Amino acid sequence: MSATADHAEERTNPAARLGFQPGQVVQEIGYDDDVDQELREAIEGIVESDLVDEDYDDVADAVVLWFRDDDGDLTDALVDATTYIEEGGAILLLTPKTGRSGYVEPSDISEAATTAGLTASKSVSVGKDWSGSRLATPKAAKSKR
Repeated sequence: MSATADHAEERTNPAARLGFQPGQVVQEIGYDDDVDQELREAIEGIVESDLVDEDYDDVADAVVLWFRDDDGDLTDALVDATTYIEEGGAILLLTPKTGRSGYVEPSDISEAATTAGLTASKSVSVGKDWSGSRLATPKAAKSKR
């Protein structure tokens, strides 16, 4: 029965679908009043701790990056986010859905991810107002710096 429950949770809990694991340190960047609190709580539930903020001074296992079109340069934000995570870690880029204030074009996300040296997966709905893209860092990215 628990295996079925685990599979059901993966389908219904976006944090589980996005690959978060218990014990991970997840850093959150770009927090504002418009973020999806349910998603934040779901991630915290999966990793079994609070998200750490932008002032966290150690490496994280993953980064949650809330980004809106008027937040500046997406490529710069992604490059900055890679400095906070372990080799091979992931960045969950969260952007407003189509028609919402701050919407970011998928082509802009793809271009910024490629320029930042990240591999993008397809976009997934993670809430009423937000879409998520899981971006993977190459394992050797840190050694090039």
